[in-house]
Amino acid sequence: MRLTSFTDYGLRLLMRLASDPQRWVSSADVAEEFDLSRNHLAKIIQHLARAGLIETRRGGAGGIRLLVQADDISLGSLIALLEQNQSLVPCFAETGPGCSLTPQCRLKGKLKAAETAFLATLDRSTLAEIALPPRRDEAA
Repeated sequence: MRLTSFTDYGLRLLMRLASDPQRWVSSADVAEEFDLSRNHLAKIIQHLARAGLIETRRGGAGGIRLLVQADDISLGSLIALLEQNQSLVPCFAETGPGCSLTPQCRLKGKLKAAETAFLATLDRSTLAEIALPPRRDEAA
């Protein structure tokens, strides 16, 4: 299974926020640390805020921070949230062209079982387990 860049950067952001959950972090600092566009990061932040995982605050003392305890966030749920609307194969999509192999296809069930097992494995780990160490400028 290949994860989208949206998920990759979403996980990196959450790993950074989990390193010091009470600290407000600027999106500019995160964009610089992970070398990604602020526009792409803004979309990720908006998605995670709508899901209730992070909170955002504008202004000089603002930024983003984790809203939910990292111990309470499973990696499987994060992947499922960030990969939302990204089907493993086109026939898993709710909309779009139907599968030309239906009803004789036996691959779809195997792939669905593998996807379920993948997420179940990640559900046994939490964001707290993969939190990044605090940045040096944060440790002071």
